[in-house]
Amino acid sequence: MTTTPASGSSKQIRITLQKSLAGQLRNIASSVRGLGLRRPHQTVTVADTVQNRGMINVASHMLKVDYLDRAP
Repeated sequence: MTTTPASGSSKQIRITLQKSLAGQLRNIASSVRGLGLRRPHQTVTVADTVQNRGMINVASHMLKVDYLDRAP
């Protein structure tokens, strides 16, 4: 039996898109959309995984990031 890193982790990241995607490179826009963000000032909460952190790093100039720790 294998488990994914997100299944055992209770850490979450709250991400807010601060700027519009207009005029951005395709890889940046794809990363932002992959995080579940569609419009400026929208906020989503995602699992703290290596994949999500990679997408956040690509678009860090457009995002506001808050790291959350949820107690079990």
